[in-house]
Amino acid sequence: MTDTPQPASDDRQERRPEPAAVPGRPARQRRTVLLFTIAAVALLIDVTTKIWAVHALSGREPLKLAGGAVYLTLARNSGAAFSMGTGITIVISCVVIVVAVGIAVVARKVRWAPWAWALGLILGGALGNLADRIFRHPAPLRGAVIDYLSLFDPYGQVWPIFNVADMCVVCGGILAGLLAIIGRELDGQRTSDDKAETVSS
Repeated sequence: MTDTPQPASDDRQERRPEPAAVPGRPARQRRTVLLFTIAAVALLIDVTTKIWAVHALSGREPLKLAGGAVYLTLARNSGAAFSMGTGITIVISCVVIVVAVGIAVVARKVRWAPWAWALGLILGGALGNLADRIFRHPAPLRGAVIDYLSLFDPYGQVWPIFNVADMCVVCGGILAGLLAIIGRELDGQRTSDDKAETVSS
């Protein structure tokens, strides 16, 4: 009797070529994830501290911390960061929405960690205050933002009362400004002008 031909083993079967890796995609994905993770953490901290402030500070005198360097004082702000722009809440809300959407669109182009930090902080802070404007009294897009941190004075006489979202927006904005000043693009490379000067020299 002749042996029945056996089918080829799996390791002998022809294997399909694996798709070629796209240059830069892993780094881009990591930085995008980092950006949105930073934004989510900033938003979570901001929302949590605001809920605590409303429950712990309502109807009581300001709490003095660090020898008077910081006071915890509940305030409701219908303006922008640090109580600026009071009276144009709807306009501010629309601007914040545009900024948040813009950052979400640009996020896929970020390949450098410092830019992920800068834009993540701005996005998280913007969403934190936007959540107040949408869900808090008196109406959607007109809600007052919860502020509770005051420096060197219990009632914001030295520095306007602010919150974690304000700090995130300011810190992210400063970092973004510094990155722009030193000529760093979203991928960490120097601007085209700097590259041209380097080549010409």
